[in-house]
Amino acid sequence: MNADFIVHFPGLGIHDLEVNRVAFRLFGFDIYWYGLLIAIAIVLCLFLASKEAPKFGLKSDHAVDAMIIIVPFMIIFARLYYVIFEWHRYADNWLKIFDTRDGGLAFYGGVIGGIIALIVMAKWRRYKVGNVLDFFVVYVPLGQAIGRWGNFFNQEAFGNNTDLPWGMISNGTMRYLSTVDMPGINPLAPVHPTFFYEFVANMMIFLILHRIRRQSNIKGETVAWYLVLYGAVRFFVESIRTDPLIIPNTTIRVSMLLSALMVLAGLTFLAVIQRRYRLALAAGELIEDAAEESEDAVEDADDAVEDTDAVAKDTDAAIEDTDAFVVDTTNAVVEESEDAVEESEDAVEEPEDAVKEVPKSENSTTSEVYDGSK
Repeated sequence: MNADFIVHFPGLGIHDLEVNRVAFRLFGFDIYWYGLLIAIAIVLCLFLASKEAPKFGLKSDHAVDAMIIIVPFMIIFARLYYVIFEWHRYADNWLKIFDTRDGGLAFYGGVIGGIIALIVMAKWRRYKVGNVLDFFVVYVPLGQAIGRWGNFFNQEAFGNNTDLPWGMISNGTMRYLSTVDMPGINPLAPVHPTFFYEFVANMMIFLILHRIRRQSNIKGETVAWYLVLYGAVRFFVESIRTDPLIIPNTTIRVSMLLSALMVLAGLTFLAVIQRRYRLALAAGELIEDAAEESEDAVEDADDAVEDTDAVAKDTDAAIEDTDAFVVDTTNAVVEESEDAVEESEDAVEEPEDAVKEVPKSENSTTSEVYDGSK
């Protein structure tokens, strides 16, 4: 197979690097590097997302469902976005719209499609949209980093001329630059390998976002930092690209404008959510203070209850002592009364005995007197 491109990096001493757009043939079909790398990026992101989903309150199979929805949405919207701003290439042949083997997928269109897909997934699975976006946005720069190598194999999306050591030149760059009407462009000179700039930058963003997602307690912070970081990187890269998408009838580069808006939106969003978080913390501290005061009041109430219980116990003991005293006193009085009754009965019995003895004496005397008179 003859090489599609012969690539050189003169400053690095690399020459005659053969590059083919086709990776291999399978069942008679050409498998292009561009599509293969996108597939690899999808599979890797899907694997990582399903593995890490449980740590962030998502089910692994739901992460898989989300990726299944995201991929077609991103591809469709990425292609649609590109076609809209490059309509002159497809106006005469609409069937070319469906041919992506030569590239033609705009990143920002893919982002729009991905966001729509995530919102659909969140509503379907009843997750909070913010949490879902924070989770999945981490894998966007990873997929971008891998996919950017497709630009290398297609020898596209490179920058203007440079004399830096890593400047790249190929028959592909020379052929394209010879058709570009831009001041200061030399088709025979090396160019910025912007695909590599984005690869390195996106890998760094992936690692940064991965750390932020793990440590942040602020909803939306991961998304906001992605907007800021990637927006800044893309703004720089777009400023040196030789194939920018231009707003019709202007000289404004679409991606530069969107990148600036991304950075502005990200910084604004960060300021808002961080302020809300600080206010929430302050409110939480007030609630904690009130809770502590409530706990102190509860403790004081518990102490008062314990004191009341102690008084009640003492009162019960005093009542028991009083009852015992009353019982003892009553028993003593009863016993004394019984003794008094017995003494009274004895006193009554003695006069009765005396009365019984007196008549007997009188009868005896009378008899004697009666007998003497005789």
